[in-house]
Amino acid sequence: MNERAVVRIGERLVGDGQPVYVVAEIGINHNGSLDVAKKLIDGAVLAGCDAVKFQKRTPELCVPKDQWYIERDTPWGRMTYIDYRHKVEFGAREYGEIDRYCKERHIDWFVSCWDEESVDFMERFDTPCYKAASASLTDHELLRKMKSTGKPLIMSTGMSTMQEIEKSIAAVGEKGLLVAHSTSTYPCPVEALNLRMIGTLKALYPHVPIGYSGHETGLSPTWAAVAMGATFVERHITLDRAMWGTDQAASVEIVGLVKLVANIRDIERSLGDGIKRVHEGELAARKKLRRVHGEEESGVHASVGADNASVAVNGNGHAKGANGHANGTNGHANGRRRALTNGA
Repeated sequence: MNERAVVRIGERLVGDGQPVYVVAEIGINHNGSLDVAKKLIDGAVLAGCDAVKFQKRTPELCVPKDQWYIERDTPWGRMTYIDYRHKVEFGAREYGEIDRYCKERHIDWFVSCWDEESVDFMERFDTPCYKAASASLTDHELLRKMKSTGKPLIMSTGMSTMQEIEKSIAAVGEKGLLVAHSTSTYPCPVEALNLRMIGTLKALYPHVPIGYSGHETGLSPTWAAVAMGATFVERHITLDRAMWGTDQAASVEIVGLVKLVANIRDIERSLGDGIKRVHEGELAARKKLRRVHGEEESGVHASVGADNASVAVNGNGHAKGANGHANGTNGHANGRRRALTNGA
């Protein structure tokens, strides 16, 4: 049997057979305000997220020099682009407080590093993993730098060809790697989401946890991603989608985040294990509505297991095994099944 795709992030196992790991991407939606960042952390905790994520850049390395002195209007007045990038960039003091606050609120935090110096900077903090943004997927040196820390690496795949994805995975190796399907349009129209790529990536990389990083305005595609097998999800969050900033419009407000996570947990519980059972709650309807009973009817009895809800059906009167099959019959009826004319 193939080994399941599972990676440990902090205290959590992330991957097949595990609860979906939900990441609230704060990014730079804090607009340089530590107070706003803390409110967003509080919102993520309220919603039941597993982690919050920020972005870390060295502006002089990440902003092309020909853009440094281009002036733009900002909430702090008109300033050059390089000054703006510094304005929204958190340093050691801010991240030290974020580290303390997330530990106090019992939520993981980590960052996407956009350059090698930012990796060195972040190593002073005990974050459980790193994230590579879609824009960094082809920066193999940066990917290797993050992977060399020994921490798991989450890699987003937006704005990338399949060949680029394959080369990047080969560059860092599959061990400790998680890959997120993504489309880098902000906000992203639903017809461009291509959620079936989740299945494609899972088939290509069966030992790598596959997730989804969404930039759509609604919630339903993220729920669909979970139903299609995403083992972790990431969504940008904001206090108000009307706030200033390029990522705000593609972000989820806190009320929506609460709904997003609650329904993810409902979807997880609803998926089941694929083994057909008659549940205890069906017995009364079965007895009342079924006009033609199967030959195994006399053997229907409550079989209360860990979920307190399953019922075993055995035509020979024997109890079913834990795998849901009747002992000696493999769960198949011995006689001819007749069509049902009543009930659901």
